[in-house]
Amino acid sequence: MTTSGTAVGNGTRRKVTLGTLRSMKAQQVPASFVTAYDYPSAAFAEAANIDMILVGDSGGMTMLGYHNTMPVTMEEMMFFSKAVCRGAKKAFVIGDMPFLSYQLSNKLAMQNAGRFISEAGCDAVKLEGGKRMAKRIRAIADSGVAVMGHLGLTPQSISLAGGYKVYGKTKKEFESLREDAIAVEDAGASFILLEAIPEEPAGYIRESVSIPVYGIGAGKKLDGQLLILHDLIGAFVGDIKPKFAKRYANIGEQITKALLAYGDEVKSGQFPNLEHTYPIEQHELGAIRELVQGA
Repeated sequence: MTTSGTAVGNGTRRKVTLGTLRSMKAQQVPASFVTAYDYPSAAFAEAANIDMILVGDSGGMTMLGYHNTMPVTMEEMMFFSKAVCRGAKKAFVIGDMPFLSYQLSNKLAMQNAGRFISEAGCDAVKLEGGKRMAKRIRAIADSGVAVMGHLGLTPQSISLAGGYKVYGKTKKEFESLREDAIAVEDAGASFILLEAIPEEPAGYIRESVSIPVYGIGAGKKLDGQLLILHDLIGAFVGDIKPKFAKRYANIGEQITKALLAYGDEVKSGQFPNLEHTYPIEQHELGAIRELVQGA
């Protein structure tokens, strides 16, 4: 069963498009939205009829062990994105533009955004920033690439912001965020992601624009919800436990238990046993023994 009835026809799930997402917003059907960084994760999301997949630069932390997202490169994002697009045939896939892949010039932004579409197979790109990135959004959108704006907590600007924090908790911050959302829409963005914003202010921001607005840690008054896959399934290595992330499984614990059992059985000689070995005809084995013994 899918969360998006508009993405299903005659029992067969159709490709989720921008039109699908706009229709879901109009029908007030929230979109399910997760991150993925590899083929298996994308295939699992596809099997679960997840509407949208973000190939996030958070893959630098979850998959590559970086302390934050700043070191992630375009080549690493291409590697992640190609793998995800091979696994997700019907979900709407968004490639996350990494730090310095779009900030320096419109030309660079268009070139790198184009790579996500033509080289990796994504349906859209995401970039951080509001009014200050309006020119970049306009350039990318004018080149024919759908853009998702990202407002609120923007990890690529974490050093400028002075650390991780919740946004929109004051009148001044809310007004700035709402102005950013309007600027992003005016620049040609097709949708917006809000991160780490209290629920009611996030809902007001959604009401200030006509394009779909999704959230991660921004409450339920939006057009859909994003979660980091590793938070959702309990597979994050480390002690990062965002307040907004609900854990639906504890895969990390299960993986550790399985590896401990495997290691114990190898050391005790329990693995492999007969059922895990390939058979051989006795006459062939006898011939091999004669050969070895006669050597």
